[in-house]
Amino acid sequence: MTDFPSPIDARLPVTLLTGFLGAGKTTLLNAVLRTTNGPRIAVIVNEFGEAGLDHDLIEAVDEEIILMRSGCLCCSVRGDLACTVADLIDRRQAGDIAFERVVIETTGLADPGPILQTLLVDSYLARNVRIDGVVTVADAATGPETLDRQFEAVSQIAMADLLVLSKSDLVPSETAKAFEARLRALNPTARILRARQGDLPAGALWELSGLRHTATPEQTLGWLTPRDPAPAADPFANLSGLAPAQYPTDMTLSPHDNRIGSASIILDDPVPAVAFDLWLDTLIALRGLDILRVKGIVFIEGIEMPFVFHGVQHVFDPPVPMRDWPGGDRQSRIVVIARDITRPELARSLDMLRARRPEPRVIFHGLDPLPRSFPVHILDWKDGGPTVRASTIDQSSSIGGIMKENTGSSRSITDGASSVSPLVIPR
Repeated sequence: MTDFPSPIDARLPVTLLTGFLGAGKTTLLNAVLRTTNGPRIAVIVNEFGEAGLDHDLIEAVDEEIILMRSGCLCCSVRGDLACTVADLIDRRQAGDIAFERVVIETTGLADPGPILQTLLVDSYLARNVRIDGVVTVADAATGPETLDRQFEAVSQIAMADLLVLSKSDLVPSETAKAFEARLRALNPTARILRARQGDLPAGALWELSGLRHTATPEQTLGWLTPRDPAPAADPFANLSGLAPAQYPTDMTLSPHDNRIGSASIILDDPVPAVAFDLWLDTLIALRGLDILRVKGIVFIEGIEMPFVFHGVQHVFDPPVPMRDWPGGDRQSRIVVIARDITRPELARSLDMLRARRPEPRVIFHGLDPLPRSFPVHILDWKDGGPTVRASTIDQSSSIGGIMKENTGSSRSITDGASSVSPLVIPR
């Protein structure tokens, strides 16, 4: 974990712009393209005809690219998104076009996960672009019904770094506040901004991710800290796996909302590298497809500086070391947002990071009281990596409180030289 990349990151920042159908993505996009004093942006849309670009903003058009009067440009996806982004990069490097940022506008019901994974998995794109943030536009007028009908919309909210609340001026104030509270319940760490006709503060869409070499400690903490409308004296007081919810307890949530679970944890002491790796490998091996986002800043035993990490499902950005972190702060902070995993389940998973046991012993999750005999999955750390096997535990063969695995030799599941407790999960 000490092999960190160079602090100089010349990759192009990419912002993913997503949101509900009719929520106002095009209005926001036109407002961005209208700005002449901001960065020059390359915008990728699905189809020019569907983009709804303001013709007054267009300077010139060729077969593949629309040049805007602001100096920004717009192109459509031709076949494969990865090829479209790679073509833009090649033309930029050749000096044919100039831009400083990329914005990818998704279709209304697109799941952001596969797009983010494309940018991370494609080796050429991973070397040339970095994910700067996910922006989701949600309108206060029809947004509640959209969340009730479409789970994809709920996923878009849960995966966002920034939530742009549109059309709040078209509904009563209490309705807008209730919808904003619902958004915060789905994604406690995302910033929420209200926009009228797409207007937002300058630069509000950029540098959203805390996974940047240029990010300050304050920006990284802001990326990880749940947004409490009434902050407590300790800004991290609600960063715990069992923290109280920051939304009205009488709020009615739809079944789609209830499929999203989130949990967070603060660890005061540095984490053993093997414990962190085992926790993350176990989480991804068992429920990787359901992990919408996992992010955090972690101190590892034996390493002075912390590192920031971020993943979507089973794909992760390279970790970024925080070289300018304040010397007195040694706390690790981790946030997980997932679908179809309850908050208590996520909290129990995070509790694996608290383990400090001089002798290995078994940890049982989700089965209390234990029956005499039951099937389990056993996850252990062997030969430098996690192992998973199906087995059966029989309490009647326990000796000194140590459970025995029902194998031919009835050996103890804690036999061996492993220094990390195996995780036993009932099947």
